[in-house]
Amino acid sequence: MTLPKILQGNLSIPVIGSPLFLVSGPELVIAQCKAGIVGSFPALNARPQHVLDEWIIRIKEELAAAKEENPNLPIAPFAVNQICHASNDRLMADMESCVKHEVPIIITSLRPPEEIVTAAHSYGGLVYHDVISVKHARKAAEQGVDGLILVCAGAGGHAGTLSPFALVREVREFFDGTIILSGAISSGSAVASSLALGADLAYMGTRFIATEEANAEQTYKDMLIESVADDIIYSSLFTGVAGNYLKPSIASAGLDPNNLPDADKSSMNFGSGGNTDAKAWKDIWGSGQGIGSIKNAPSVQSLVDELKQEYQAAVADLTEKSIY
Repeated sequence: MTLPKILQGNLSIPVIGSPLFLVSGPELVIAQCKAGIVGSFPALNARPQHVLDEWIIRIKEELAAAKEENPNLPIAPFAVNQICHASNDRLMADMESCVKHEVPIIITSLRPPEEIVTAAHSYGGLVYHDVISVKHARKAAEQGVDGLILVCAGAGGHAGTLSPFALVREVREFFDGTIILSGAISSGSAVASSLALGADLAYMGTRFIATEEANAEQTYKDMLIESVADDIIYSSLFTGVAGNYLKPSIASAGLDPNNLPDADKSSMNFGSGGNTDAKAWKDIWGSGQGIGSIKNAPSVQSLVDELKQEYQAAVADLTEKSIY
């Protein structure tokens, strides 16, 4: 489909930087938007609650200044992630802040976000909801969301198990809004592949943890550089929802990554941040399966420049091969 007006001409590559719990802050978001991709952060990263207003104001002011200084450069809008779950007692207050400051894009997770959609649409904002199945996608579409983030196998943090080949095709049969694809996307060629599958945008998180602007420990960044897909494990222990985590971080917390018990959804608590003494995401580090291509931790601008070159090369290669 045609991208929403707010994104047209404001992207250097078709990418949304996914909200990273604890890691995404104003520095990372501003750098991503200035580089021409949508930057985002979880509202819960801004603590205490009044800090959320400060972050939004800072981001809006710095992006407006950048746009004024560089009117011909693509400077992307930003997004705030809202966790729609009973244990998130900040949801309504955080959403009030987003409405007050007219945050361009709201990314929602877990429960279908009817009241969030109504609030965002009141000022012209967009709502993108992340899903892991066709069932969840249908429910969100019924709530009137503007886009669906399809979190497929291999995505970092909370992730699904479906192949993107299956999920994109089935969702596109009934949904004509924006489709954003997530799952082991860490290179420009993977971004191009997402569009070839039928998505409108790619959703990248893990690759941006290994950047200068990310609020992550150097040990975390180094672990991403040193690890490969086989170092990822899929477990529900830490939050009650199955997700992908780095085995070395689990071992460092004194747990055996190859012998983890399961947890059920009733144990989800976004107030405490985890279900064991080792907390996700502070001690147990999330990661997607695409980490094998992470070789360094550059600035966001340098990374996006590299992604753009890879993306353009992949598109050219695909065009050449299309003669077959």
